[in-house]
Amino acid sequence: MPRRHGPPATAATAGHVLRLIRTGEAATRAEIARVTRLSRPSVASRVAELMDLGLVTEGHHGPSRGGRPPGRLEFNAAGGVVLSAALGISRSQAAVCDLAGRVLARTEGSPEVVQGPDTALPWLLGTWERLLQECGRAPHEARGVGIGLPGTVRFALGRAEEPPVLPGWGGVDIAPLVAERFPVPVLLDNDVNVMALGAHTADYPGADDLVFVKVSTGVGAGIISGGALVRGTLGAAGEIGHIPVPDGGGTSCRCGNTDCLEAVAGGPALLERFHRAGREAAGVQGLAALASDGDADAVALVREAGRRVGEVLAGAVNLLNPEVIVLGGHLGTAFDPLAAGVREAVFRRATALATRQLRIVPNHSGGAAGLRGGAAMVLDHVLAPEEVNAAIAEREAEAAQDGAEAGTAAGRG
Repeated sequence: MPRRHGPPATAATAGHVLRLIRTGEAATRAEIARVTRLSRPSVASRVAELMDLGLVTEGHHGPSRGGRPPGRLEFNAAGGVVLSAALGISRSQAAVCDLAGRVLARTEGSPEVVQGPDTALPWLLGTWERLLQECGRAPHEARGVGIGLPGTVRFALGRAEEPPVLPGWGGVDIAPLVAERFPVPVLLDNDVNVMALGAHTADYPGADDLVFVKVSTGVGAGIISGGALVRGTLGAAGEIGHIPVPDGGGTSCRCGNTDCLEAVAGGPALLERFHRAGREAAGVQGLAALASDGDADAVALVREAGRRVGEVLAGAVNLLNPEVIVLGGHLGTAFDPLAAGVREAVFRRATALATRQLRIVPNHSGGAAGLRGGAAMVLDHVLAPEEVNAAIAEREAEAAQDGAEAGTAAGRG
């Protein structure tokens, strides 16, 4: 029996009606009335409000049961845009997406991010404006902004925590700076959290329990549990890169501790060992490319890194019992050797029950995972029933104000 999303009539606001249309549970006014038990005039009123906001359109007629065929209501993904960005230490990306989260235009390559927000944000804002022009959209069509940033992020506050991964970003209120150019909701989260949202939304929507692992310059995880992102009290959930591992050789970590997973199995540590073996690679991406091509030294390093990551993930598997582990980041592109190491450790150390249905899979979205996740994060917020209802109320208040001002002007005339 399908799950019903429709609330009782007393709670079936325009925002709830939009959710029914977006999920496909109701596609005509008659279906909305049946699910919500609203009267036909009430349904008509709510649909009209959504059409005025540009969120719903009336498409082709549905099948008729006698009389005039009912008009099919459709969510209008073209009724606005979302600005998304995935900022990283070695690569950053920006995109314009529609209201279904599809990427309309994107770019990448911002070496200025490590220089702090004073340099990176002007690049980002200018890039969004250029991308809007490329896809024929205007700045006022933006409905929200979503940004993924390395390190621990206080989601509720919209800023990176101290000490930050990127110098100069800690404690900076990013949202107001962005909202000066684009006066819409601005959401900021940890980059791996955003990637987890992107992978869950685009590639594994049926997996309500998922862990996205980024293995690149740093190592971190984003956790989807019960279909929802787990951030933790202070935004520190998923910091697996700073869990100590055995036999780390006393390796110092940037967090101040020693033998953290990131310090032992992160990109810089692997490149250093590759160099000590008399080999060179063009960064973490270059090392992953060599491993993908079957270079024996690179394969051995990446597989050993996978074992180290798997040793830590085994505890997460026992604790969270995920259905899917997605391996992403630069080293994730060398999926076969990395996954071989992860599987070796996870299936050896985690319980048989927790791993019975576990799948360890590649990041099919590649570099777009963070962009799609940023869009999904914003859409979950701006298209939530309460936010849609607030937008309708604001629109009605503006219309009333305009009417009052016009009446006053007419009286004076």
